[in-house]
Amino acid sequence: MYIKKTPISIPKTSKKKEIITMEKKNLEMAIQLRHELHAHPELSNYEVWTKQHVIEFLKANTSLEIVDKGRWFYAIYHSPVGKRNVAFRADFDALPIEETIELPYGSQIPGVSHKCGHDGHTATLVGFALEIDQKGSDNNIFFLFQHAEETGDGASECAVFIKEENIDEIFAWHNMSGFPHGVVHVIDGTAHCASKGMSIYFEGAQSHASEPEKGKNPSFAIAKVIDAIPRFVDPAANEGIVLCTIVQVDIGAKAFGVNAGKGVLRMTIRALYEAEMDKLQKNLEDLAQAEAEKYGLKVRFEYQDEFPETANHKESTDKIRAVCQEKGLPMDELQEAFRGSEDFGHFTKLTKGSYCYVGNGEDYPILHSFEYDFRDDLIETAVEVFKGLADK
Repeated sequence: MYIKKTPISIPKTSKKKEIITMEKKNLEMAIQLRHELHAHPELSNYEVWTKQHVIEFLKANTSLEIVDKGRWFYAIYHSPVGKRNVAFRADFDALPIEETIELPYGSQIPGVSHKCGHDGHTATLVGFALEIDQKGSDNNIFFLFQHAEETGDGASECAVFIKEENIDEIFAWHNMSGFPHGVVHVIDGTAHCASKGMSIYFEGAQSHASEPEKGKNPSFAIAKVIDAIPRFVDPAANEGIVLCTIVQVDIGAKAFGVNAGKGVLRMTIRALYEAEMDKLQKNLEDLAQAEAEKYGLKVRFEYQDEFPETANHKESTDKIRAVCQEKGLPMDELQEAFRGSEDFGHFTKLTKGSYCYVGNGEDYPILHSFEYDFRDDLIETAVEVFKGLADK
């Protein structure tokens, strides 16, 4: 994570407008919902209780239209003016991490917990929905509740929503540790690198270890691929960051009398620009196929956890900047994109949009750690940003 090491940008009070803050009851309801979601975390693509609980809450407390899409859903505020269709997205999946800290609303599901704050993102969107339902907007507002962000499956499935509902613009946010508490951060262009998990499977033939010439061992082909990685990711050969992280090499078995006949090389490939990740993938595939042919092996490729680059549109990011200035919210600029991935990029490929961040605190426990828990006080900050964007 990289942030600009300059003083925080506090808007001048002379430009600050009169601020209508979030209704106290709405904030209390959002926080209570967040605690309920935290106690019942569900992994990516299994968010059955979570989805239904949020739908029931919205039906009980708003007059919004609910559109159920199976593993995900969205709610709609139909404006009497209806100038534009503006969407806001929240993710609601949890992580396979045990809850080890003592919380009155701690996870009731062994081995699963909300250690990325998606419970807080969802509660924020619900709190925002309460405000819009009660106070209105000149635009039609769409509240998109998405599954499976952690695996990259969710947004790729939900992206049909953009064209089906003619969405003009979409926004989302993420809480972020390591940033000053309550400070909104923005960036133009790429905000998150593209990435995917890549597995290369080689299949040859076993033989007795004393007669390796009678078998086809994939070890040499795998070694050649590994040896080429530094050349493929060399900064001198690429415009942006390009990374290839080896996560597993599995060849043969612990059997000293057997010459290995199968092997797999697993990597995470990542790049600031999606086109350069695609180039890295092609280089790896071409080399693997050439080595397989050389050693008489079969080769196949498998991909998972695929994330596009998340690229913000400057026009949309400028609106976030303007909202922060109007509302007197502290804001700063990111100096570089995050290496970690985020599937929100599927939406900004199809329409204008921007993804921003609100700081948990510079020394706050990091995301995806045992010690982490979402900060409830960020809900109001994020809701105020969304409310400002609703009529932009």
